[in-house]
Amino acid sequence: MELEAVLKERGGAAAGDPARVLGAWVKRGWPAAGGPGADTELSAAESTARGEKELEYEALPEGSTVTTHMLAGAVAGIMEHCLMYPVDCVKTRMQSLQPDPAARYRNVMEALSKIIRTEGFWRPMRGMNVTATGAGPAHALYFACYEKLKKTLSDVIRPGGNSHIANGAAGCVATLLHDAAMNPAEVIKQRMQMYNSPYQRVTDCMRAVWRNEGAGAFYRSYTTQLTMNIPFQAIHFMAYEFLQEHLNPQRQYNPSSHMVSGACAGAVAAAATTPLDVCKTLLNTQESLALNSLNVSGHITGMANAFRTVYRIGGVTAYFRGVQARIIYQMPSTAIAWSVYEFFKYIITKRQEERRAGR
Repeated sequence: MELEAVLKERGGAAAGDPARVLGAWVKRGWPAAGGPGADTELSAAESTARGEKELEYEALPEGSTVTTHMLAGAVAGIMEHCLMYPVDCVKTRMQSLQPDPAARYRNVMEALSKIIRTEGFWRPMRGMNVTATGAGPAHALYFACYEKLKKTLSDVIRPGGNSHIANGAAGCVATLLHDAAMNPAEVIKQRMQMYNSPYQRVTDCMRAVWRNEGAGAFYRSYTTQLTMNIPFQAIHFMAYEFLQEHLNPQRQYNPSSHMVSGACAGAVAAAATTPLDVCKTLLNTQESLALNSLNVSGHITGMANAFRTVYRIGGVTAYFRGVQARIIYQMPSTAIAWSVYEFFKYIITKRQEERRAGR
C-alpha cells in the first residue's frame, strides 16, 4: 500500500514525525491512471518521466492577480455553500434553544430524513438562492484580501518565508469584508431555515424583516458574526497554512493536500467557535419560543445579551448545541472551498501566463 511504502522509505526517522509521514503520503497522491487499484510498479525511466510531467502540471504558477483571486474565490464560495446547504439547514435547527417537539433531532442524518419526510424533498434547500447570491461577492473579497495581506505581512514579519501571525492577521481582516457582504444573506437564510418558517420566498422574508424590524435587522448580528468569525478564520487559516507546510511544503497544486488541510482546519475552528455560532443564530432568528419562555419582550441585541439569554435557557450545554452538525458542515465545506479555490487559481493563472507567452 502507498502508506506502507512511504513508511518503509522514511525508515526510523519518519516514525517520530507523523506529520512528515502523512505529508509524504499525500504528496504521492493517486497513480496518474487507473485510480487506487492501478499497478504502481514502474520502471526507472517511466517513474522519472511521470515525475517530470506531474511536477510540470502541479507547480503553482507565480504572480496570480487580484482578479484571479476574486474569480476563484467567488466560484469556491458559491460551490461550498450550495453543496453544503442542506447540512447548514440542519445545523441552524439543531442550534434552536427551544425547538418545537416536531423539530427535535438526535443527529444530522435523522434530521435530514425527518425534514424531507414531513416537510417535503426541497425543504432543506429553501433560501439557498440568497446564500449563493451573497457568497459570490463575499468570498471574492475574502480570498483577494487574504492573499494580498498574507503576502504583504509575511514580507514584513518573515521576508521570504511563511508567517503564521501574518496568516492569522490576514484572515481576520478578510473576515471584515466577507461578513459585511454576507450578513444580510445570513439573516434571511436562517429565518427561512427554521421550523414552521412563515416565509416561502426570499423576497417575502426581506420585505417582512425590513417592514417589521427596520434595515438594522440585517446587521443586528454583525458584531456577533465578527466576534465568531474572526477567531474562526484566524484558527482556520493558521491551521491550513501549518498543515500545508507539512503536507505540501513545495506549495504545488496538490488536490489531496488541499482537501485534507482544509477539512482538518475547518473541524478545529468549528469546534472552538460553536458557542459564538449559537449566539449568532439566536440573534438572527430572534427565536420566539425561547424568548417567550423567559418573558422577554422586544428583540435580543448584542453579544453579551445573547450570551446571557443562551445561558438562562439551557445552561453551559446550550452553548454547544449543534456542535456535531457544525463540524460535519465545516469539514467538507472548507475542504471544498480550498480545493475549488486552489484549482481555479491554478487554471486561471496558468492560462493567463500561456497567453502572455504566446504574444
